[in-house]
Formats: sequence, C-alpha cells, structure tokens
Amino acid sequence: MGKRITSQKRGRGTRRYVALSHRYFARAKNKSFNSEGCFGVIVELMHSVSHSAPLAVVQYEDGEICYMIAPEGLAVGDQVFTGNKSSINNGNTLSLSEIPEGTFVYNIESKPGDGGKFVRSSGVFAKILARTEGKVKLLMPSKKEKEFNAKCRATVGQVAGGGRLEKPFVKAGKKWHAMRARGKLYPVTSAVAMNAVEHPFGSGRGRHKGKSSIAPRHAPPGRKVGKVAPRRTGRKK
Repeated sequence: MGKRITSQKRGRGTRRYVALSHRYFARAKNKSFNSEGCFGVIVELMHSVSHSAPLAVVQYEDGEICYMIAPEGLAVGDQVFTGNKSSINNGNTLSLSEIPEGTFVYNIESKPGDGGKFVRSSGVFAKILARTEGKVKLLMPSKKEKEFNAKCRATVGQVAGGGRLEKPFVKAGKKWHAMRARGKLYPVTSAVAMNAVEHPFGSGRGRHKGKSSIAPRHAPPGRKVGKVAPRRTGRKK
C-alpha cells in the first residue's frame, strides 16, 4: 500500500485541512441595493479571523446592520453613504459609472448586486482608468487592467491594515499558530528532501527530482505530483 503523500492526505477531511468556518462570524459585503441611497454610521471596528483586513460594523438609517471591509482613515462614529447620488468620500459605496477616473476603490462587485468580490485584502486598492459605454476599466493591484460592468458597485478608498506584512513573525511558533488558525499545512517539507517512500521526488543523490515534474493524466494517485497533464509549460514568449 505504501504511505499517503501529503497531496493525498488533503482529501481526508481531517481538521488540519479544513477552514475553521465555525469561527467566522460575518460576511463582509455591500449593503443591499437602494435606489434612493442610505446613510450609515460606523458603530464598531473589529478583527475577523476570516479576513486579513479589519471589519466595520455599519448601522444604516433603515435599520439594516452590515459588515463592510474598513477603509483606511475611517473611525467609529463616522458616516458612510451607499447609493449612486453619493459624494466621492472615503467609505462611500456607489456604482463604477458614477466614480471619476483616477479614484481609488476596493471591494468591487463581479456582477451587479453580488456584494463585492475583488480587491478585498488589507492595504490594497484598484484605480479607475477609463469609462466606455457600459464598461469601466480598472487597474488592479496586480497591475493587470480589467473591465467591469458599469453597474457594479465599489467602495471609495483603500483597504485598512496595509502594514500587516511588514511585521516579521520572528519565531516559528507564531507562524505555526497563524497558519493553524486558517487551517493551513505548516511547516511544508520540500518534496526533494523526503524519502523515496514518502514522495515520488524523494531520495536520490542530492536535491534532484530524478524524473520529469510532468505527471501523466492516467498516472496512479501516488504519482500525480508536480504538473498534472499541463496544456503547456515554460515561459510565454
């Protein structure tokens, strides 16, 4: 039978390989659409284990309570507005068609009304580049230009918590606890450092795979490591 390699163990469904969703208390998304627009007040800023950025609890004047990804510079007691007649202020949410070019935005909807799917990590933002009929072009944090439906909503500003990655972990134990909170495998052992019975790339003289990293489509499960039946390999020219 041999020994299960790490990539096979992930399918077991044990606690180490699942997201700890019972600790997630809210989904951060835009307020439900209101053609008239609605004011809200930030009543609390809180940490969420399921988000890299802090969340803001917003109490709207119609009674709805929403969790939004907090923008840089907003504090408890500040007002935000959701609606197309909103001013271009930090934390306000409106359609991309209503936001001028050069504005920083985040939490951008993929489809109108889905609550926000893009640009949600701490410290990131997208920049509005141009508008055409029914489409808005944005510069994403990856420097890639992407077009969105002009009716999709976004929040003005930059996501808070931008210095999160600047603080070093210093100790391996702190890194282990941080990865465990997200249900991640840590530490990760290099495949070429393993024994031959534990991984197809293991053993051999030195850190050398000894075989192609392209696994055939119909290889047995213990051999499917590296690139599994890729359409192409190498750099694009």
